[in-house]
Amino acid sequence: MTTVAVIGCTHAGTFAATSILAEHPDWTVHVFERNGTLSFLSCGIALWVGDHVSDPKKMFYSSPEALAQAGATMHMRTDVTSVDPVGKTLTYRSLEGGDSASEETLAFDKLVVTTGSRPVIPPIPGIDSPHVLLCKNWDHAIAIKEKAKSAKSAVVIGSGYIGAEIAEQFSLTGVTTTLVDGLDRPLANNFDKTITDQVAAAFEEHGVTLALGQKVVEFRDNDDDTVTVVTEKGEYTAEMAILAVGFLPNTDLLKGKVDMLPNGAIIVDDYMQASVPDVYAAGDSATVFYNPTGKHDYIPLATNAVRQGLLVGRNIEKPTVKYMGTQATSAVQLYDLSLAASGLTQAGAERRGLTVRETSLVDDYRPDFMLTTTPVTSILTWDPETRRVKGGQFCSKADISGAANVISMAIQAGFTIDQLANVDFLFQPNFDKPVYYVGAVAMKAAAEA
Repeated sequence: MTTVAVIGCTHAGTFAATSILAEHPDWTVHVFERNGTLSFLSCGIALWVGDHVSDPKKMFYSSPEALAQAGATMHMRTDVTSVDPVGKTLTYRSLEGGDSASEETLAFDKLVVTTGSRPVIPPIPGIDSPHVLLCKNWDHAIAIKEKAKSAKSAVVIGSGYIGAEIAEQFSLTGVTTTLVDGLDRPLANNFDKTITDQVAAAFEEHGVTLALGQKVVEFRDNDDDTVTVVTEKGEYTAEMAILAVGFLPNTDLLKGKVDMLPNGAIIVDDYMQASVPDVYAAGDSATVFYNPTGKHDYIPLATNAVRQGLLVGRNIEKPTVKYMGTQATSAVQLYDLSLAASGLTQAGAERRGLTVRETSLVDDYRPDFMLTTTPVTSILTWDPETRRVKGGQFCSKADISGAANVISMAIQAGFTIDQLANVDFLFQPNFDKPVYYVGAVAMKAAAEA
């Protein structure tokens, strides 16, 4: 009888446990989770705050009961305190009994590390203020939702997807909002300036104060039950501050025991195996193979976690299904702007020391004879030597989210800009022009090359 220990159960852990049991129903699978819930879709927090969620319980797509019914032995509200991946044992204790809870030991044959990520909490004076809230798990969501019921002002620190979405929803629900970031553009790690300029304008049109290009140096509690966020350039006072400055792999248990990136992400091969035999990792605790660069990278996205978790089940007995890698394809809706991207931006390529060219095109998404149409900003990133597609970004008041999936497949397949320009895309006036905007920007790139 094979015994598997799964540590952590959000997306990667849930899908790993489910897929292992589907492939090997006779195996014993122990699942350890610190929280009382699992499978929480944290991408829905901002939508819940803005009253766009029908039922918060539906933000969970699985449950401890569902995994137990599938055959897993569940250890909820349980902390794994140490792991010996070579000796194949781990120790754990229940969090329900407090400090008095005794430690127990489990021997395993296979270990799955799906411990996820933790919010980055910089060592800033005052950051432990009760007015400073995190935005990651279900407990954080409850705290933000409760505070937002009465709060009239908020400062959001971090203008990535999570920070941008929460700032948007605050502004739409009448909360006076300030968005702070050390970078000089909102969504600077996701989109290049042509698009982020449109995002910045949308925030300002909705009354959001943009405090960009300034780092937070202090949080100061005030007597009137507010907090002042002090930056290098100013002070911003509100009833709450939301910290959304990024995530790091939650892998301290395995530090020094398996190969990792400098940030702590466990390096896995094409079959989700770590550097120690019978140890597997997936999701936010692990690396991904980033196809635009051909290298291991750290890109914490739920989509990556789900695919990697499923692969653990397929490969845990023997290497069977190879990981196809990722393009970090994503999208976000801010006000009436739809934004979507896949692969490298110009700035992302520069951060990685790569040389790319970029072609931009602004064109209406469907024919002018239609009663309504609206522009699409398309940006295509490509390798000037090989002409291969390396990334694409899109922004419009129309739904252009599917364009990012097109670019993702083009990168995955190794398409050149010439091949992308000649793909058989549909034409129908309700949806697009005779030349689909993805094909049009590729044609422009090919002409520039």
